[in-house]
Amino acid sequence: MFEDQIFCPTCGANTEHALIKSGQENLVRCVDCETVHSVQKERERLVNLKVIVSKDEQSLPYFINLPAKEVLRVGDELLVDDASADVVMTQIASLETDRRVNFAPAEAVKTVWARATDEVPLKISVFRNGMSHSLKITVPGDETLEMGEVRTVEGFKFRIVKIKLRGEGFVDVAEAKDIVRVWGREI
Repeated sequence: MFEDQIFCPTCGANTEHALIKSGQENLVRCVDCETVHSVQKERERLVNLKVIVSKDEQSLPYFINLPAKEVLRVGDELLVDDASADVVMTQIASLETDRRVNFAPAEAVKTVWARATDEVPLKISVFRNGMSHSLKITVPGDETLEMGEVRTVEGFKFRIVKIKLRGEGFVDVAEAKDIVRVWGREI
C-alpha cells in the first residue's frame, strides 16, 4: 500500500493502491476496482550539504547530497560519501540551521557537524605498580569492549575494570565509538 492515495482513472477519484512493480514508473493496482495502471514517480529533490567531520584531532569539510525532506537528528549515523574524498561513517554531533538544533530536514540545514566513527581513538588508563599509565590507540568504531575482558596494548596486559561513555556514565559493555575512556588493571 502507498501512504498517499493515488488518482484512479477508472474510479475517477483518489483511492488506495497496491504497488505491483517499482521502477521509473510505478505499476499499481487500485484496491477498490482492481484496475492496473502506471504512476509517474515523484522526483526527489536533493540538497548539497556541508559536513564537517572530526577525526581524532583534525576536522575536515566534506560535501554530500541528501534528499531535501530527509530528517537529520543529532546522534544519528550518517555515511559521508564525498566524491572528491574518502567515504567516512560518522555520528551527527550538531546541526546548524539559523541556530543549533537537535533535528531538522536536510533542506533547512546549513552545516552538519559530525565525528568519524569508522575508526576512533580509544583512551586507556592502565593501573600498574601504584601508577596510572595513559595509552591511546585507534580501533574500529564497532569493536565491542567489555568489563572483565583481557587486552594487551603497548606491552601492557590488563583486565578492563571500567568503561565510561560519552555523556552517559559507566557501562559494562559498549562499542568503541561510544566510549570516552577505558580503565584497566595490569595482570
